[in-house]
Amino acid sequence: MHKFKLHFSLNIFLKSICLLLFVVFSFSAHAAEKVYRTQIFDPSIKTLQIGRETEKYTSNIIELNGSETLTIKFDQLSHESRAYSYRILHCNADWTASNLSSNEYIDGFTTASITDYTLSSSTTILYTHYWFSLPNNDIKLKISGNYVVVIYEDNQSEKPVAQVCFSVYEPKVTIQHAIRANTDIELNGRFQQIDFDVTFNGIAIQNPQNELKVLIRQNNRFDNEVFGIQPDYIAGSKLSFKNNKLLIFEGGNEYHVFDFSSVYAAGRGVDQIKFVKPHYEVYLLKDEIQNSKAYNHSYDANGKFVINFQESMNNADTDADYMYVNFTLPAKQPFLDGQIYIGGDFCYNILSEKSKMNYDFNAGRYFYRTLLKQGGYNYQYWFLQKNNSKASVDRVEGSFWQTNNEYSIFVYYRPIGGRYDKFIGYKIFDK
Repeated sequence: MHKFKLHFSLNIFLKSICLLLFVVFSFSAHAAEKVYRTQIFDPSIKTLQIGRETEKYTSNIIELNGSETLTIKFDQLSHESRAYSYRILHCNADWTASNLSSNEYIDGFTTASITDYTLSSSTTILYTHYWFSLPNNDIKLKISGNYVVVIYEDNQSEKPVAQVCFSVYEPKVTIQHAIRANTDIELNGRFQQIDFDVTFNGIAIQNPQNELKVLIRQNNRFDNEVFGIQPDYIAGSKLSFKNNKLLIFEGGNEYHVFDFSSVYAAGRGVDQIKFVKPHYEVYLLKDEIQNSKAYNHSYDANGKFVINFQESMNNADTDADYMYVNFTLPAKQPFLDGQIYIGGDFCYNILSEKSKMNYDFNAGRYFYRTLLKQGGYNYQYWFLQKNNSKASVDRVEGSFWQTNNEYSIFVYYRPIGGRYDKFIGYKIFDK
């Protein structure tokens, strides 16, 4: 009898351990699921962009079955032609890969070669400019949602050199918004509150809490993105998101701006440009820690950049030169509770070693040096506290309710029994 009880207890214990391990491994596998972001993996690839040709600044959203196309372009730092190809993956609302097969979202070829390229002209740093457009004669997109273009060389699809994210939407909702400084935290202080309504047009949603995924992003940042927001009120075909503490954002400050479109005159934000054989060095004006200062309005593009070469007679994409740009932030001592990063679209708004600043103890300053193509750029200093994933602008730049920020609201829909997230509407607005 004792042996039976011992054997029975041991079986229960082993089953409990197995169940626990299954839960842990399942959670770990889910947590480790790859999230796609626009980024570069090969250091010889530079200035990866995607956008509609009609837009001054890049935009990575087109309408399903619409007439617009997206152009993807990048440079490779040599005058040697490379055999680049790309493939397209469909993603869920959270930018993890969906379970669809390629023939469910693509009409045509699943992969293609990049055949359009041009050599740079009269530049100190040689490069080859590549580009292609989507959709094209060989590839049509059949459904809405998020997509990622994976670019690789010599048919080595498992070794991407870069990847670019874009979205295709089908207009099924309208969005009305409001931005206010009167938040649940404080009045006319450091924060901005977003309120908005989503109204459905021609679709019947049975369970909005489960079928819809709504997210909001500030200045195209992913670290402070709010995902999976639940409506506060539901009235017929309208969902209201109001007085939601999750929708309170740090106001931050206006972006710093610099322009080195010409080598003959220092543009905005540039202290000097030197030719240090065999290339140019650009030194930006020294910035300062201004979290104790009052708000000072200035015009910016909320983190975006544009390639430009003032002396170009033909095409800035191939005439603009590459120069090493030097950022300087004086500080008597480094922050011990976290790191400072450069934020902006040219860093793809990713907090990584590629965007992290270093501290010079002898000079008492943070510094950052990177190779950029001539044009106009925006940037901010972001502070990332240890053991945190969301950066703060306040620590270095200050935070003010008056700041002009760009907000993006995205709405996805997966009906009961559906196998993918439809992208049914979005709205981009600023204060």
